[in-house]
Amino acid sequence: MADESSAYPEPSDFEVMRPSYHENDDGFVTARIEISPFSVQGESRTKAGARRAAIHEARKTYHSYHPSYDVESPYPDHFVDRQGAEWHRLPPFERSTYGDYKFVNDYGGDDEEAVEEDYADIETMLMWDVRPVEELDGEAVEA
Repeated sequence: MADESSAYPEPSDFEVMRPSYHENDDGFVTARIEISPFSVQGESRTKAGARRAAIHEARKTYHSYHPSYDVESPYPDHFVDRQGAEWHRLPPFERSTYGDYKFVNDYGGDDEEAVEEDYADIETMLMWDVRPVEELDGEAVEA
C-alpha cells in the first residue's frame, strides 16, 4: 500500500502549536491553531476545552484529506466526569441516531426523575468541556 501524502499537516503538528484564544460574548472561548496556510478552531467553555476541540477538528480535517486515517475519540469508552455523570460510548450503529455517547446523571433521589439520561456527540462534549475523572473499564485517569 502506498503512503498517502498531502500538504495538510498531521494532527500531531497542531498539538504542538500554541493556540490563539478569543473570548466570545456568549461566555465561550474559541481556540485557533494555525499552520500556514491551514487553521483549525474549536469552541468550549474553557481555554483547555477549546484547544482540545481545535485538535479534534484537525483530526477530522486530516481524515477528509486521508480517508484511511481513523479519527479516534478523545474520550475513553466508559468514564465518569467531574460532575459525577457516567458516560458510555454507543455502538457504531446507534451513533448516527443518538450521538457518540450516552450519559447518566443520578441525583441521588429514590424516584425515577432523579436519574437523567441523554445523549451527546463528541463535538458537544468538547464544547461542554467534559473531562473524565475516572475511566471505568481501565485505570483511573485525571484529565
